[in-house]
Order: sequence, then structure tokens, then C-alpha cells
Amino acid sequence: MTLIEVKGITKKFDDSWALKDINFSANKGDFITLLGPSGCGKSTLLNLIAGFLSPTSGSIKVNGNDISHLTPENRDSAMCFQSYALFPHLSVLENIAFGPKQKKVPTKEVVKRLNSLLQQVGLTEHKNKLPNKLSGGQQQRVALARALAVQPSLVLFDEPLSNLDAKLRDQVRIEIRALQKELGFTAIYVTHDQSEALAMSDKVLLLNNGVIEQAGTPEEVYFSPQTEFVANFIGAANVHRVKITSINNSAISVMLGTELVDFESANYKDLKVGQEISICWRPEVARLWTEKLLLNNDNRYNKIKAQFVSSAFQGAYTDVFIKINGEEKIFKLQLPRYPDLKTGQEINFSLPKDSILIVKKV
Repeated sequence: MTLIEVKGITKKFDDSWALKDINFSANKGDFITLLGPSGCGKSTLLNLIAGFLSPTSGSIKVNGNDISHLTPENRDSAMCFQSYALFPHLSVLENIAFGPKQKKVPTKEVVKRLNSLLQQVGLTEHKNKLPNKLSGGQQQRVALARALAVQPSLVLFDEPLSNLDAKLRDQVRIEIRALQKELGFTAIYVTHDQSEALAMSDKVLLLNNGVIEQAGTPEEVYFSPQTEFVANFIGAANVHRVKITSINNSAISVMLGTELVDFESANYKDLKVGQEISICWRPEVARLWTEKLLLNNDNRYNKIKAQFVSSAFQGAYTDVFIKINGEEKIFKLQLPRYPDLKTGQEINFSLPKDSILIVKKV
């Protein structure tokens, strides 16, 4: 069942458009992430849904009711802020109880909600502490419990993990996602961190310059980027702008740097000779096939010659930086072990047939 529907939302600040014709919907229980770089419009969109801003045009409906111009307290939503926004003079218990008391929920029901939420976020033993006596992760859990205490249909998250260190971020995001699944609330989550978006979301909306560049599941936006921006923002990507010189069934020939290269893939539909396109492949799909570094026997497709530039050990894998056919741009391979290579040494690698993607030029 559709819980929230955003139609034709635009927002203009003075002479600048922050959002242009935003459309999306989410069902009850969905986890939707608004992803994008700073200034792309994701926080503006979240604030429009929360009621802290009013749209220039368009509508926002929740459960079929237009809430576009309702004040925040009259919307069936709650916000988890980046700064936590806890009341410093109130205990954990009092912070969580604040919302239900403001809404005049009966005391017996408030106590029931508090006991349940404290247990769910693992803060029962800290219930009488002030926020400054808690760690950053514990404060974030208090903020989440406070939002959930009013039992909203929609919980909004404004980059809630940005103040935490890397390990704690991983832990808290797992906890947030687990609670969201357990309690069944609909979440709209803002982040600039693509790893958070891929790990937590049912659907990702990738924004760029005030528009939705692409929307889809984490798998769709990662494995099937529709533009160069999406390919480069979600994970690492190697993008080549090329011109098609010939097409033969599933194979095309293109000029890659100074060399004519034949590619074979199932992704080349509706293409024409002479057409300029961008192709994209992920660093982890490459397989070396030199005699010295044979890592994969499937070297029949998409062979590319390159020159080794440098490498960076990353533990479970090694980033290998290369130049292809004299191009100035540096490309990246991700290999499962540290290669013994010297600067300028020629290496050859192949790309699986289904790993080369067509993306639009931007």
C-alpha cells in the first residue's frame, strides 16, 4: 500500500532552483534513501516532507492526504537529526517521553512505549543518564527512540551517522535497519555516503543538481547505472567516452585511446555506427590474463592492453592503477592479491561479457 506520494515537487530559493519536478512514492515499510553530493537537494527534499519548508509547486501526500502545507507537528512523521538534538537537561527516559507527553498520550501507554523502546535500543540501564554521559552511538539511539515514541507512519533521517566513527557507523546503521524491519515503519534517509545507501535501502533515489538522476534498488543503481554521474558516484567506475566504428551482432568496435578495441556484450542494443557513447565497467570485474599473472581462464572476451602506474594495498584486495593505450586518464583495477609489477610494465586484462555497460553522456 502506498504510504507517501511525491508529485511534481519543486523548490525555488530566490533565483535558484533547489529541486525540479521530483516524483517518487514509497509503500508502507519501505526504506528509501535520498543519496547525492552536497548541494544536490536531498536535505531540501527531506525538509519539505517534514514540513520545515513549503514547496514552490507540487504535492506531498501521506496515506492519500495532501500534507504539502501542514506544519510539522500536524504531520504523521518524526525526524532524527544529524546533531541528535537531544534536550541536554533531560534524562534518556525524559527525552524519549517528551513527544508522547506533548501529544497527551495517556500515562499508562507512555510507560508501556518507553519500556519497550528502551529495551529495543538497548538503553534500559542508561535510562536515568543525561545525554552528555552517553557515547555518540548511544545518543543516536536515544534520538531514534524519541522519534519512534510518537509512533509515526514516517521516520525521517537527516544524515544521522555522520558524527560517528567508521566502526560505530556500521554498528548503528545495522541497528537502525533491524529496528525499521522489526517495527515496520517507513523510513526516508538522507546521506552522501554511498555505502550506507547500498547497505540499508530498499530503494535509492540518487539526486544531482535538484533532479533525480536515477531511482532503483541498490543492485540496479550499482550494476545498471544510466548516466556517467551515477556510475562514478555509486562505487568506483571506469568510464570511457568512445565512438562506435563497427557493429557485428553482439560485438562492437570502438577506438579506445589510440587502439581499436572489440567489445562483446549483451548490453549493446539500439546502437549505430558512428554513434558516440560512454561505456563503464567496475574495477572488481577485471581479470588479468598475462602468463605471469593468470588469475582467470575466461580470457576470451574484451581483452585490453594497459600500463601499470601504481598500486595500493587494501587488505582483502589491491587497487591497481593503470593507463590504457596512452590515455592521460588513470583507470583502476581491483585485484584479489598484491601483484608484483613495475611502473610502465605492460599488463593485459579481460572484462566479462555482461560487465560492460552503456551509460548516457552528461
